[in-house]
Amino acid sequence: MSSSNRKKAETLVAVLFPGQGAQNVGMGDWLVANHSVARARFDEASDILGYDLADLCRQGPKEKLDQTEFSQPALFVVAVAAAEVLVQIDPERLANVTAAAGLSLGEYTAVYFAGGLSFADGVRLVQRRGQAMQAAADTLQSGMASVIGMELPAIEALCQECRGDGEVLQPANLLCPGNVAVSGHQNAIEQLVKRGPEAGAAKVIPLAVAGAFHTELMRPAVEKLEAALAEIPIQDCQIPVYSNVDASPHTSAGEIRELLAKQVVAPVLWGQSLSAMIEAGVDRFEELGTGKVLRGTLKRVNRKFPADGFGDGP
Repeated sequence: MSSSNRKKAETLVAVLFPGQGAQNVGMGDWLVANHSVARARFDEASDILGYDLADLCRQGPKEKLDQTEFSQPALFVVAVAAAEVLVQIDPERLANVTAAAGLSLGEYTAVYFAGGLSFADGVRLVQRRGQAMQAAADTLQSGMASVIGMELPAIEALCQECRGDGEVLQPANLLCPGNVAVSGHQNAIEQLVKRGPEAGAAKVIPLAVAGAFHTELMRPAVEKLEAALAEIPIQDCQIPVYSNVDASPHTSAGEIRELLAKQVVAPVLWGQSLSAMIEAGVDRFEELGTGKVLRGTLKRVNRKFPADGFGDGP
C-alpha cells in the first residue's frame, strides 16, 4: 500500500486545548493522584512559578484560581499533563495527530504539543502572558460575556447599542454558531446583559475573566508579551497549529511568535478553525485538559463529527 493510500485509511486526529474560563477547583486532581508523569509536571511547574500549583488547582480558592495570572499557567499545565498521561496509557488515541489548536491561552498548549516550546519555557511564557493581561485588565473596569442564541450580525448591532461614549464592546471569541463571547468596558457589558434577552439572545452569561480580552483594551499587554516571546525560544512545529488570529495552519516559529502576540487584541476565530481542520481532512477531535466546552462548540459547527476528551477522569 502506498503512503498516500495508507494515510487515507487512517483516522486523522486533531487535538484541542481549553482556554481561560475552563478553570475549576479540583482540575488536575485525578491526573496528579493517579499518574506520576502528571505529578512530575506539576512539581516542575511549581518550582518555576514559585507556588504549589497542584494545591491551588485542588483546593483553590476559586477567587485566586480565576485570576488571570494563576488560571493561565494552571490550565496550561493541566492540559499538558492530560496529553502526556493519555500518550502513556492509550497511545493509539493520539497516534495520528495531524493538527492542534487551542482556545486563546490554549493555543500555547497547542504550540507545546506540536513541538514548538519546551515545557519549562511554556510555563514561563504563559505566566508572563497572564501577568501582562492581568496588569492591563487592572487598569480599567472591563470584562466578557457569552451571548447565546444570536447570530453575529445581530450581536454586532447589539454591541453598538450598548456602547457608551468612548466605550469598547465587540465580539471577541467567535466560538461557534449561536455562541459568541463579547468583550468590552464593564458598563457596556452590564448593558449587554440587561438588553440581550430583549434583543433575542437566549442567554447572556458574564464570564469569569479579568478583562476585555481580544480587544484593543489589551494593547498594554502586547509590548510585555512581545518581550517575553522574544526572550523564550520557539522552534518550528512538527504538526500544524491553527491560529486563533486567522484560522489557518502554521508551523513556522517566526509566524507563530508573531501570531501569539497579535492574538491578545484580535478576535478568536475558533469556529472557523474547527471548520478549517475538518476541511483539511481531520476525522476526529480530542479535547485534552479540563472541561467539555470545546466539544460543545464542535457540535454546533458539525453535530455528527466524532470527538472525545481526556483530563478530568478515566
